[in-house]
This record gives sequence, C-alpha cells and structure tokens, in this order.
Amino acid sequence: MNIWRGAACAAVVAVPIQVQVAWAGEQPLYAPVPAWVTVARLPDTTSGSATGGPILYDVQQRVDGATVWNYVDTAIKLDTPEALSQNSNLTLAWSPDKGDLIVHQVAIIRGSEEIDALAGGQKFTVLRREQSLEQRELTGILSATLAVEGLRVGDVLRLRMSITAKDGALGGRAQLAQPIVAEPVKIASASYKLSWRAGEDTHWKALSGNVDAKPKRVGDFFELPVPMPVAKLAEIPGDAPGRFQRLPLIEASTFASWADVSKIMAPLYATEGTIAADSALAGEIATIKAATDDPLKRTAMALQLVQDKVRYLAVGMDGGNYVPQTPAKTWEVRYGDCKAKTLLLLAMLHAMDIEAEAVLAHADMGDLVVARIPSALAFNHVIVGAKIGGETLWLDGTGLGTRLPDIRDTPALGHVLPIRAAGADLVQIALKPPARPIVDLMLEADESTSLDLPSVIDLTMVVRGQLASLITLANSQLGAKEQRELTEKFLQHYVGEAQYETLATTTDADAGSITIKGKGVFTTGWRREDQRMERWLSRVPSMIAFEPDRARASWADIPVATPTPDLARYRLRIRLPDGGKGYAIEGDSTVDAQVAGFDVKRTVTMEGGFVTIDEWLATAGREIPANQVSVERDRTATLVARSPRMVAASDARRRWNLKGAASTSQLDSASAIFAKAAEQSDEEDVTALTSSASFHQGIGDYKGAIAALTKQIALLPSVEAYLARSAARKELGDIVGALADAEEARKLDPASQGAIFSVAMLVAERGDVAKASAMLDERIALGGKTRDDYRMAKATVVGEFGDAAAAIAELDALIAAKPGVPNLLNARCWIKASRNVQVDTALKDCTAAMELSDSTAAILDSRALVWMRLGRHEDALRDLDAALLQVPGMGSSRFLRAIVNKRMGQAAAAAADLAIARQMSPSTERDYARFGLKP
Repeated sequence: MNIWRGAACAAVVAVPIQVQVAWAGEQPLYAPVPAWVTVARLPDTTSGSATGGPILYDVQQRVDGATVWNYVDTAIKLDTPEALSQNSNLTLAWSPDKGDLIVHQVAIIRGSEEIDALAGGQKFTVLRREQSLEQRELTGILSATLAVEGLRVGDVLRLRMSITAKDGALGGRAQLAQPIVAEPVKIASASYKLSWRAGEDTHWKALSGNVDAKPKRVGDFFELPVPMPVAKLAEIPGDAPGRFQRLPLIEASTFASWADVSKIMAPLYATEGTIAADSALAGEIATIKAATDDPLKRTAMALQLVQDKVRYLAVGMDGGNYVPQTPAKTWEVRYGDCKAKTLLLLAMLHAMDIEAEAVLAHADMGDLVVARIPSALAFNHVIVGAKIGGETLWLDGTGLGTRLPDIRDTPALGHVLPIRAAGADLVQIALKPPARPIVDLMLEADESTSLDLPSVIDLTMVVRGQLASLITLANSQLGAKEQRELTEKFLQHYVGEAQYETLATTTDADAGSITIKGKGVFTTGWRREDQRMERWLSRVPSMIAFEPDRARASWADIPVATPTPDLARYRLRIRLPDGGKGYAIEGDSTVDAQVAGFDVKRTVTMEGGFVTIDEWLATAGREIPANQVSVERDRTATLVARSPRMVAASDARRRWNLKGAASTSQLDSASAIFAKAAEQSDEEDVTALTSSASFHQGIGDYKGAIAALTKQIALLPSVEAYLARSAARKELGDIVGALADAEEARKLDPASQGAIFSVAMLVAERGDVAKASAMLDERIALGGKTRDDYRMAKATVVGEFGDAAAAIAELDALIAAKPGVPNLLNARCWIKASRNVQVDTALKDCTAAMELSDSTAAILDSRALVWMRLGRHEDALRDLDAALLQVPGMGSSRFLRAIVNKRMGQAAAAAADLAIARQMSPSTERDYARFGLKP
C-alpha cells in the first residue's frame, strides 16, 4: 500500500498519459492455502438464498514479525449475462518490491461440480499499468490478469489468493489497514479475522466505532474474528470536525507509539552528505546565501526554488513508498514527490544552518490522526517544519506560489508528526488566516444612468498562491480563445455572468500572483423589495451561512468545523444616478466581528455621488463548540440581516425613462460593449448576441434587438431566436415578418408550443381565425399532457380575434374540469373585458384569480379594464397603480392608465404613461384599438 497517495502528494494538473507494458520480471506464485487460514464455507447457491453478485467475502490477515499476510477468499455468482461479462476477467494488483502475490485457487462452481480453472495450464499474465500517471505518480504496482475460460451464466467464480507485504523502511515494524463491509451492504457470507503472534506488541482499532470484538489466543497467536457486514456506521453531520468521522476500516500495527513512528522515519530524512560541495545544487544554495543574510528570506527563496523548479512526480517503485529520492537525483531530474521535495528543501535549509525537520501529515484527514493507532499509515504527506526566531514555519514543497509574505501561512493539516531521531509526539498546527488575500477583487461600477441597465464594470482581480499558479499553468497549455473562456468561467464564480469588452491576465512570478483586468457589462444588482429598489453591497449574505444540524441527541455535543484558512478582499465603488441624490445606505456600514468562523471587516462610505465598500473575509478553521451553536446561529443571522444595502431614490430613473438622464455614460458604454461583443460572436458562442438583443429590447429599442437577433440567426438558428425576433417585429407592426419568423421556428421544432402559439396568433391577427383554430385543433386532437394548454391557446386566439362567446364557452369547459386555476380565470376575465361582453361576471373571474395567485400584476391589469368598462375609473386607477408597483415597465398597464388619467382630467400623467407605453410596447396601442380603446 502506497501511503503517499494523498491529495497533497497528488498532481496539481492532470496529464493524460497511460503506460501499459508487459513486465518481464516478477510473476505470481501458485501455492495451497496456508495452514493458519480457516477456509470459509461457500454459501448454498442452489436454494435461492444467494442472489447474484458477491456471495462470499472472507479476509484473513496475519501479522508475523515485520510481515503482513493478506488472505482473501471471494465468490461471485454469475447469474446474468451482464454479471458474466463484468466478472470473467480477474485482475490482481501487488507491489513486487514489498512481497509476493500467491494464487491459491481459481475455481468454477457449477452446481455440485467444482472445476479447477487453472488445471488446463492457464496462467495469469503480468502487466505493469501506470494508470496513476494522470496524477503524476509512478507506483510500480504490477497487475496479474486472467481471462477465465469456460465460464457460463449460472456459475460461481471463486478466487482465493494472498499478498504478503514487508517494508524494509519500517525498521521491522508491521502495519495494515483493511476496509470492512458495513450495512446496508448485503452479502450471503462475509467475515474478517486478524491474527498476530503472541508476545508481539500489536495494536488494533476499528475506525468504524461499532466493532465489539475481543481477541482470543489460539496456539502461538491471538485471533480477532469480526463478522461482516458490521452494523451501519453512525451518521455524523457533514460539518463535524474530522476526528468525529467514522470509517469502515480496521487498522493494526506493531509501532509502540507515535514517537516510535517518528524515530523509525528519521534516518530517511537525514541530510548530511546529500549535497556535494561542487554540485549545481550547492551553487543554487550559494546564490541564495549571497543574496541575503536573513534566514527568513533564505527560507522563502529555497521554498520557491523547490516549488517552481522541481515538478511533481511520485515514484513509488523500488521501496519508494517511504524512501525519498536523494536531493542530488531530484535536482538532476527536476521532479519528485512530497518526500523528495521535502528532503531537498530540508537539505538546502540545513546547508544554510536553518533549523528544520521533516513532518508527517495527512492531507485530508489530519484531524482524525489523533484518534488512530500509531503507524506510518496514518499519514499520506510530508512537509518541512522550520524554526526561525522561535517560530515554526510549515513549508510544503509540493505547493505552488508561496512567497516571503506567505511564509507564515498555516496549512490545514490537523495533527502532524515531526520526524526526529529521538522521536516525537503528535503536534497540532495552530491555524490562522493567510497573510495575503488569495483573491483580491476590485470593481468600479458605472450605474449612473439607470438602475435597470446592466452595470458597466471595470474589474481588477489579483489572485495569489497556489490558485494563481494553477491558472497560469492551465493558461500556458491553452490557446488565446480557450484562455479567455477559462478566465470568464473563473470570474463567473465571483462576479456572475458578464459580457466583456476587454479581458487580460498578467503574471507576476516574483509576487506569486496573477492580475486579471477586464471591462464588461454585468446584470444589474438592483432588485425590487417592498415597493422600493435595493442593491446589496456586502458579500456576506452570499458567503456566510451557519445552519448546523445538532437536533439528534447523539450529535448534541459535536462541535462545528468552519472553513479552513482563507482570506479574501472585496472592494466595490459604484457611481450612482443623479449624483446619488435621494439614495441612502441601510444596514451596518462598519463591522469588525468574528462570526461563524469568519473574521469580517467592513467599511461603507458614500460621497460625491459614489458609494464605496471595502470588505475583508478571513477564516482560520475554527471550531464552534456545540453549546455555542444557537448563539452563533443568531449572531450570523443578525450579521446577514444587517448587511448594508443601497436604497434608491423613490423617483430613481428607470429604463423606460432614460431621456433627460444626468449621465448617459452607463448607457453609452453598455451599448458599445454589447456591439463589440456581438461582432466577436461565432457559431460556437452567441451569448453576446442574445444578451445584446435582450438589452435593446429592455430599453424599447426593438430595431436594435432585431439587428442582434438577425446576426444570431445567421450564425446559429434556433427556435428561441426566431421567436424573439418574431415578437420584436410584431412590436414594430411587421406582422408579415413576425409570422415568417414564427413559421421558421416551427420548422426547426414542429412540436414547439411557443412556435405553434405564435403562428396561430399571428395567422389570426392577419384575419384567418379559422386556419389558426384548425392548427390548434390538430394539437388538441393528439391529447396528452399538452391538450389543455392548446385548448387555452385556442380560446385566447378566438377570444382575441374571433367569436368571443365561443372562446368563453371553451374556457367555461376548461374551468369546470380544472377549477381554481388562476390563469384560466384571468383569461376568461380578459376576454370578457377586452371584447366588452358579459362584463357583469368578469369582475368575479378576476377577483377569484387574484385570490388564487401569488403574482397578480397581469390579473390586476385585466380587472382594471373591467372597472373601465363599468365606468369606475377610480377603481381602475387603483388596480393599475398596484399592477405597476409590481411590474413598472408593463406597457399594457401604462397604456390603460394613460386612458384612465385622461378621462379623469390628468393630462400630464396620461401623456407620461402613454409615452412609456409607446416606447416599451408599441404594439399595445394597435392591439387595444381593436377593442375600441384609444388614448
């Protein structure tokens, strides 16, 4: 088993390479089952009690001196052709430098007959498959493969084999870790037995926490039998510290203590004589020494050299699982794993008289180490611990981008073990936030024209450390277009989707950072809340959540783990409309608090028409005690609720009222950016054209929207693009062009509901209601889930352009079959009001629809027309005001309110609404003229 296969010793970038060559050396042995093994009885496969898949799984392990013998007996029932196909090839892996693979039996059980699958001279073929090269790891593991001949559906395939392991690097100690089967896994027969020689100091532990087994002496050995599957592992909350986790694993070792592990490993990291005086590596050390006398700076320079000039590649062959490559070899070949990089860095520091030692760690489960038995298997990584000025620095040669300012940063490795000749105990790394922000984001936002327009943002992001190095490495392997796509995806995580006019990344190798600069348009951050426009300024609501579940009695005392060390800075400066007149900040502008494991520092200021926020968020892997959870939850909720937000002026300029704006820079810049992005679009990405069309439509520029959609259709035709252009053409009164686009959409997808509805409506508008109805009748006749949708569409088309009574009758039938559907009730109300028929019952329909609906703007619009037909203009105005509070840009309500205001003698208000209606929805005036409604 290769203990150095953890995340920290894994590749930083995948390299798609795989080697598969025949191995001419080691071969498996063929021998009987050893005498100490108790052979398991095969379950009855004929009674029906054994189902397909594994029916026998028996593992027996023996520790004898420095050797661990691993015996495994498996049987699989091949009751389907799929099971036969998946299990007819056997593959057995082992490390030849540690021990032997011994095949005891490969048998086919067919009814009462047992067939020796090796009797005909079949042998395993040995291959070396370096499948872990994608993780930059050479393991040296061999694979013995056998295609079992003569297998049939219904057979049982049984394999009994052993693998021995003895590692010379362990100083005569033995260790093992074995997964165990736990419920709800079902298997007919499963068992585990661990044995060790009496008199040897062997320790064992089940990390599952639910194995109640006692060893008993049998002859010269102790035996520990464990029936499997064991009980289901106790569930642990996902935010619990690692030491509370339960693993389906049994481990054992003959190490006496953690100090014993430390002492045994110490000779492997001795540095004396590892760097020749006249070597190239000695020259590198001399260069560092000549550059500075400061031991801290020397340490940082040595770490940078190891990180930047030695690529990662783990070599686990020829004893390499624990034995590091020599510094001279590492520098010569310029590659190495965590062991090699640690020894290289250690040798360099010792050569500069800097106190340092190797430190064992586990990259993923460091908090669990303290709960494990002492063994080298508790670790999968190794770093350097250097002491300078009485302070311990934790240095990882496999990391990237560490520079002098970061030298005191602390890795989240939990409990680690210093490697010393005299031995050492576990040490817990005290965590703190990084010295420099990993991400430092500055946004300059121009929102000076209108709240509704996209923000025009100048972005500067500095990324440091390993993240910066990974981005640099990835970009070095990509073309210009792919680099930009990668950068946009990365930025999306922090700032959302955007269309960029410019985007550039520069690298600062000395600082270990990259800087991304860009200018683009971003979706506006303003939202309507409680009848006013608001914009969140802080990142706290999206970054901090504290909702631990400790409701179960068994979880009541488990603390909450918070995020590992990180530091981010976020700055936002917004240029407000109208110089900020009437705008206000609500919430806590100044904060310096520690909440839910986060250190939050914030200042918000508003001056000269600009609002500026500067916010720092830091974490250090703190734990929240269980008895503080409720208090911390309340503090977090308060912090989030009190996060600062900008509240707009009550008369803030909106997208339908851009004329006369004090500043048009936001509008002008957004238009230019969309135009440039549209020019750069191609058939692989038409997002910019889609966004451009939406932008132009949003400000009532339907010609601009049509132009963008026309370019999009030329590059990549789609149902959505054709229907969008159809709608824009209809707004401009081009019914022929609108119908042509809708028909093209239907050609692309004949079953598209949107396309069918649009074609039917436009055909009816051109005067052929019968044709439109027939088209919808065809879909209705097909039945299915969409039948009622098409019935409602038909009622809408007929109600708009044909026989209103027939449309109402259709809706009557639908409502009778599906009572309480607000859309149906509103549709019937609208037809009655717009066609001025059965108006006396329309009010009841609209009111019922409102009572059943969460979104009432469209229903209020319909009911306002009912009030108008009834001559109750004040009631109509009240409903229209309410509708426009929900959807201020709704053209139909603006148009109706213009009529009502005019009738009530409010000429100025009527003119203002009519102008907005004509801008935002020019088709409304033509449509309503059919109903006798004119301003």
